[in-house]
Amino acid sequence: MTPASASGPPDPASLPRAEFAFPGPLRDRLVAAVLDGSKTTTTGLAVDYEHAGEALPEAGRREVVVDSHDRPVAVIEVTDVRVVPLAGVDLAHAVDEGEGCTTVAEWRAGHERFWHSEEMRAALDDPGFTVDDTTPAVLERFRLVTVVHPADG
Repeated sequence: MTPASASGPPDPASLPRAEFAFPGPLRDRLVAAVLDGSKTTTTGLAVDYEHAGEALPEAGRREVVVDSHDRPVAVIEVTDVRVVPLAGVDLAHAVDEGEGCTTVAEWRAGHERFWHSEEMRAALDDPGFTVDDTTPAVLERFRLVTVVHPADG
């Protein structure tokens, strides 16, 4: 047994939360993609971090992924973070989001639907919020560290 494994898996309660989308079907699909290994990137907006008063993630940060029922399901580790204009998102990042997109245009259309949704606009307290080519996007790459089995489920 190596020293890292001797300490056991990370304690999810001690980690910041990784919440993909809002609770519901989209989050369920994204969490499933994390668990099956097809999702290894995610995209946020710098404005969302600013609005929440949160620092941008950094490589090496571990986070607990929660499902739509707010249960911890996995621990991920951020391996790379880039901030680029939305127009600078590349195909590799888009494909690695695990949503089945095969072009950046397809990826962007889906993300714009999410970012322009009433739920996102409410979360940002901005009913007219929109993105454009210059909007700063936070591109994260991560790896699955461990799957967590909730005590109740």
